[in-house]
Amino acid sequence: MDDLRRIDLNLLLTLHALLAEQHVTRAARRLHKSQPAVSHALAQLREIFKDPLLTRRGAAMALTPRAQDLQRPLEAALNQLTSLLREGAFDPHQAVRHFRVAMSDYAAHLVLPTLVKRLRDQAPGIDIAVCQASREAMLAQLGDGEIDMALGVFPDTPSNIWVETLFQEHFISVADKRSLPLRGKLSLAQWLARPHVLVATRPDADNEIDSALAAQGLHRHIALVLPHWSASTKVLTDTDLILTVASRTLDPVLHGQELMQFTPPFKLPRFPFQQAWHIRRDSDPAHHWFRSTVMDCSRTSPQSGEKQAVSR
Repeated sequence: MDDLRRIDLNLLLTLHALLAEQHVTRAARRLHKSQPAVSHALAQLREIFKDPLLTRRGAAMALTPRAQDLQRPLEAALNQLTSLLREGAFDPHQAVRHFRVAMSDYAAHLVLPTLVKRLRDQAPGIDIAVCQASREAMLAQLGDGEIDMALGVFPDTPSNIWVETLFQEHFISVADKRSLPLRGKLSLAQWLARPHVLVATRPDADNEIDSALAAQGLHRHIALVLPHWSASTKVLTDTDLILTVASRTLDPVLHGQELMQFTPPFKLPRFPFQQAWHIRRDSDPAHHWFRSTVMDCSRTSPQSGEKQAVSR
């Protein structure tokens, strides 16, 4: 307890803002304080932690390793204090909030129907606005505060973006049933010889399938790139095209009639589908409730099957 006497809560809140924004002026704006006041607080924090915490790299500021190590325990400590002070304060039935969420139509198809029903039933005053963007754009929008949450696959995130796995997913190939052998499978050579459909927000976007092929020195011919998951299966009928997508994209009724799915003839790793948010949102009780609701809806939606194990 003696160590706590050397620092007050206001300094910890300033440290939290500085670590999140990595910029003195933005931290001051967030705290509704003057820049000199935040600069003075930063000097005090540097003395307390015996570390620069923020160092200049060109025109930007960067966190020192010590500052990076402080982020999660500081966030956890402030969250606990917030919960202590706000216990019972958030009531979803009475709350009035607006959340901006970025997701593909894959995520919208999988999560949104259950989520909207849950909100209308439990939190009618909470509205959501959905937008679509590339993975890189989502992370940038989270950092800039343009969106509150993003749903997608985020293998690499900056330290100020936190992710939580909603479920594990795997890839499946699908094609017109009449274009496949009777056994419904293709060899790797046959699979590579066929034209392919790629679902991506832009033609040059990196994707796990072509990265896995490139690692084996292989390449496929992509005949069609489109940004819409919902349309990706409809273009396959009466063509020789092959689509390889996340398994939950596929509508069982559709491929039972005209299309057939099969396992790709090379190893593709499973991948986590995640929700991501900026750490500045983490201690917000409404945001915490919303994240928990999205998690539950993603695990209990009709397309997701049984509940999946959660990792963070």
